[in-house]
Amino acid sequence: MKELISNIKSCEVCKPYLELGPNPVLTAHPKSKIVIIGQAPGTVVHKSGVPWEDKSGDNLRAWMGVSKEIFYDPKIFALIPMGFCYPGKGTSGDLPPRKECAPLWHEPLLSQLKEVKLIILIGKYAQDYYLGNQSHKTLKQTVKNFTNYLPAHFVLPHPSPRNNIWQAKNEWFKSDVLPTLKESIGFILK
Repeated sequence: MKELISNIKSCEVCKPYLELGPNPVLTAHPKSKIVIIGQAPGTVVHKSGVPWEDKSGDNLRAWMGVSKEIFYDPKIFALIPMGFCYPGKGTSGDLPPRKECAPLWHEPLLSQLKEVKLIILIGKYAQDYYLGNQSHKTLKQTVKNFTNYLPAHFVLPHPSPRNNIWQAKNEWFKSDVLPTLKESIGFILK
């Protein structure tokens, strides 16, 4: 596992396309119990090298009801993005995750995680990649039908503060989805 993570962290496959250059960000341990598959690091995470060390991460930890100490314990959480490096700025936010990362690195990583109890798929990119034709046409429909993917997968929107409007329009998310998420996480952490 250490060698694989070292190889990922030194990857330069996408170097010509990365605005800020390569800086792959992830954590994983063979004993990780929960895998969080997100989109790609933003500029704050790119600079710090710490996954989810931004406002999105604060929101995600609040959604799950876990402390930073628990969240950053790789024996509990593997933090694996669809694209390991900051992809650059687009017209309305960051660019999508680079498409090279997941096919190149996810299977070798996941194959070494032998104690996984739950995979949390954050955002449409991760959901489409892992759920294939079981993913609905819209993120809203996929998340609204989250129970269809349990117990193996839990689907969530991105916890970015930019999605506060989405959450306000979809009040069922806080009342229906988040309690089940916290319960699922709590059960695994017992």
